[in-house]
Amino acid sequence: MAASSESADLALLTGPDAGSMLATALPAWQLLSWAVHRVNHRPGAGVTVSYTVTARARGEGGRPTGQAREKYVCASTAQLSQTFTPTLVRLTHRDTAVWVWEYPHDPELPALPLAVTPSRMSAFLGEKVAVELKSYRPTRRAVVKVTTAGGGSAFAKVLRPPAAQSLAKRHRMLGQAGVLAPRVVREDPSGLVLISTLPGEPLANWLARGLGDQSVALFDTLWNLQESLPAAAIHLTHRPAWADRVGHYAHAAAVALPGIAARAHAVASGVTEMMASLDPGPIVPVHGDFYEANIFVQRGPAVGVPAPMGTAVGAPAPTGPAAPSATGWMAGVIDVDSLGPGYRADDWACLLGHMSVLPHLAPAAYPHLRSILGQWCALLEQRLPAAPVYARAAGVTLSLVAGAARTDGTRWEHDALGRLREAEYWLSRARYLAGYGGNAYPRG
Repeated sequence: MAASSESADLALLTGPDAGSMLATALPAWQLLSWAVHRVNHRPGAGVTVSYTVTARARGEGGRPTGQAREKYVCASTAQLSQTFTPTLVRLTHRDTAVWVWEYPHDPELPALPLAVTPSRMSAFLGEKVAVELKSYRPTRRAVVKVTTAGGGSAFAKVLRPPAAQSLAKRHRMLGQAGVLAPRVVREDPSGLVLISTLPGEPLANWLARGLGDQSVALFDTLWNLQESLPAAAIHLTHRPAWADRVGHYAHAAAVALPGIAARAHAVASGVTEMMASLDPGPIVPVHGDFYEANIFVQRGPAVGVPAPMGTAVGAPAPTGPAAPSATGWMAGVIDVDSLGPGYRADDWACLLGHMSVLPHLAPAAYPHLRSILGQWCALLEQRLPAAPVYARAAGVTLSLVAGAARTDGTRWEHDALGRLREAEYWLSRARYLAGYGGNAYPRG
């Protein structure tokens, strides 16, 4: 799909015509107001926009009746596989097909109504629970926190059914290898996997507070975590690394901020060139999305991993790779959908690239980040060929540029430009180390 076409889709779904489109898709309701809540742009695969809608039901003769109600509605130009879903509406605007549905009746996520309805989840689990939607990416996935009356909690991951089965398999593989990761509590064939929580807190929290003299020890712990990933994962389905789709992310950046199109495509071309010419190392088990939100860490002796709901709380402390080593840290991973064969360089590139944009995302929250990042890069350069890692980090960072865009009126261009400068920095650093010439100029 061309950038101009997706730009037109974005303009349609976020512009004034979206109101009449929503009204057409919801004929039983009178729309009182609507607002764009979130934009999901998957480069080359269409645009999905979510809206908050206030409406009143229509009674006899089409007259509004009753109190106004809040609704959450999604519209998408993506190609869907479940187009015969009864709750799905197809509209056409000029030559563009737009699919519209009301949450939670996502055509690609048939388990979502189960996950977000307390009575249904209570019946499914055999005990009364409360549910809280934590995240929702239309047609792709949702995460729901499930809490029991006694305070126990777990997370329901909602995916397309084949992806849910694949996810459960990966969680079990990690557990069998002794890697600290959530355990599977329950499954539903419609695409729901209920998993346990992890001890500790996201690495992002530690990066914000600063690591002091523990920076090296934590780096060593993360290195050991990578080394402990199960060998059997090498036989799983390969998932493209972030840098493998660098051209798509340049396209997304250009759609979000047309003025940076040339720079974004220049980064993509440079990354592609370097990936083709530099040896990334052997194929090994990788996490596939190894960054500060998906890594949980804690200090001190191991504690009991929280038991799944319905079992006794206080499971035995983990042993093997999940237990703290001489570093004094314990680390585990969540969001293991992409566990499989890949290059260690890509996992580290994912972490470094994400870390590098944090000061642009929240400048006041990460005063220690630059120091930690510099130290970890120096340590990594002693263990891996750095040029392939940094070239891939440029691709990862470029993938985050379009994500800076906001729809709430907040100025975001400065954030996006900062992320782009980070991508340019990583690429220049990689070129310098690989002997391509030029200077590794300071990061933005």
